[in-house]
Amino acid sequence: MFTLPHLISLLGWCSLINIAILLLAFLMVTTLRETVMGIHSKLTGVSKEHLPVLYFQYLGQYKLLIVVFNLVPYLALKLI
Repeated sequence: MFTLPHLISLLGWCSLINIAILLLAFLMVTTLRETVMGIHSKLTGVSKEHLPVLYFQYLGQYKLLIVVFNLVPYLALKLI
């Protein structure tokens, strides 16, 4: 059974891991832009002109989910 310190620790690690994944995705999209766009364009059939919009939406939505489901509960429990 989870105790409060275990839950706080779990949310902290989840936040850290998800932020690292977000940072990695951001770096991949910015530094390897042409390679990533070529792969995604071939896999999905989406034009290369539309992919930057989709990347921006994806990164923004992922960041919002991290904040809402990991970071805010972690900070709220740390304040208790």
